[in-house]
Amino acid sequence: MTEMILTRYRSLRAHLDGAWVALALILAAIGLFDPTYLPEAVRLAAEAFLGTLPFLLFAVLAVAYMKASGAETLLGRAFEGRETHMILMAALLGGLSPFCSCQVIPFIAALLTMGAPLSAVMAFWLASPLMDPAMFSITMGTLGLDFAIGKTVAAVALGLFGGAVVMMLKGSAVFADPLRERPATGGCSCGPKRPFQGRPLWAFWREAPRRDTFRDTALENLLFLGKWLALAYVLEAGMLRYLPAEWIAGLLGGEGVMPVLLGAIVGAPAYLNGYAAVPLVDGLMSQGMAPGAAMSFVIAGGVSSVPAAVAVWALVKPRIFAAYLSLAVIGAVLAGLAWNMVA
Repeated sequence: MTEMILTRYRSLRAHLDGAWVALALILAAIGLFDPTYLPEAVRLAAEAFLGTLPFLLFAVLAVAYMKASGAETLLGRAFEGRETHMILMAALLGGLSPFCSCQVIPFIAALLTMGAPLSAVMAFWLASPLMDPAMFSITMGTLGLDFAIGKTVAAVALGLFGGAVVMMLKGSAVFADPLRERPATGGCSCGPKRPFQGRPLWAFWREAPRRDTFRDTALENLLFLGKWLALAYVLEAGMLRYLPAEWIAGLLGGEGVMPVLLGAIVGAPAYLNGYAAVPLVDGLMSQGMAPGAAMSFVIAGGVSSVPAAVAVWALVKPRIFAAYLSLAVIGAVLAGLAWNMVA
């Protein structure tokens, strides 16, 4: 009997989605402890979600189009030519491509095994979790075009910074022999696992498998982004009511290095999901969070988020992983300070 109950529990847990469960628990908690605020919280979350919906749909369709057309094949061009050229192209593709970090693990593993410089790989790894068409669209819809452009520039700059540092120190013991003995090739639910080979076919609708990829990718990303944004907007509604504005303004507001540094330190372990973080940052900024602290929060948090960190940890030795996180935090602080000067 006990074994049957445990089996059913494991089966239920495997089918439950953490984001939907968290969303239901938060709404239940508000309804239990503050029932008069529940309708207002739902209204605020729904209005915010509907306001972001056009950007969400555009992002979903853009990612599905690039997946179905086989644009993944363009990634290989970032790792050809001189090392400085590789770093530049890797940072640009990492900061602009629609592919998540965990999805390119096999690709990166093959490049490292074949001798691609760690500097270019590091540039790609640092930039890729921070920005893609979906992230840009959602950030623009919530935090504004200026912040979206600023984060894109920061993503590419972080890739260039990390790649340059690794290139300068490539002769040191820290960056020698980076690969684990038997690198893992885990994955995530971010679209079809086998990319199309050869040149991209921009008129993807001419082939049935590509049409299927477009449909499946669009639906999968719509559900994925939708659930995280719904959770984030409910959290934002709760934060606006229960998180004192004076506390946020005192801790993360104002000018100088300290709010930016705290933003990076808090962002690194506190990140739920890159897309969910956008509405949370919007709520924090409305409570008094400084613009520079907001930028350092999203940069440090994006690179250290679970999918991005696991992608690096799966392939390289702990010292390379530690360097990856250190470069991310340093770059996040620099990006935050720069954003404070221009925002």
